[in-house]
Amino acid sequence: MRTYLQTVPAASEAPRYVQIVLEQDLLGGWTLYRESGVQGGRATLKRDQYLERDDAIAAFEKARDAQIKRGFRVMFSQGMDGPHGR
Repeated sequence: MRTYLQTVPAASEAPRYVQIVLEQDLLGGWTLYRESGVQGGRATLKRDQYLERDDAIAAFEKARDAQIKRGFRVMFSQGMDGPHGR
């Protein structure tokens, strides 16, 4: 699953972005990546590990919803169809 969010930039500023990615690893666990920064500038990458799929999806949705509440807009979303991809 992947979601790319962005702020509406002011006239003289580059937009801020957040990219949230959830991937399954080779051992059956799940990794949640959260990248954020200014478009064309420095970025910060954080990574969290989850053993259970439902916990990973809940963390993904919580991270996405938190950014939407902060004023970010979803620009691109790719991932599982239906409720939790089932």
